[in-house]
Amino acid sequence: QVQLVESGGGLVQSGGSLRLSCAASGRTFSQSIMGWFRQAPGKEREFVAAITPSGATTRYADSVKGRFTISRDNAKNTAYLQMNSLKPEDTAVYYCAAGGVLTTRASSYLYWGQGTQVTVSS
Repeated sequence: QVQLVESGGGLVQSGGSLRLSCAASGRTFSQSIMGWFRQAPGKEREFVAAITPSGATTRYADSVKGRFTISRDNAKNTAYLQMNSLKPEDTAVYYCAAGGVLTTRASSYLYWGQGTQVTVSS
């Protein structure tokens, strides 16, 4: 069992930056694929980024490549999403998730956090 708690969301102006954190409990964090997803009002949940247990491999949605960076600190049981050059279309609730496969499919992730709101004003 893995419990995930996101933090770091908030209101930021277009072009600004935010760093999201995902604190995990449980001894399997260092063995888990960690992913970030987001869901805007009226839209389906979409993949943002994912990282392998060692951190050696990452994957990004085309819409965030070059602006967002996913990372993790296994000693702290925490995953991060550094978001730079934010745009109004990045506004959404951001969720972290843990699973066993590096995939963009939300259904493949077993554990989810409660989400943190990110709002980007124009």
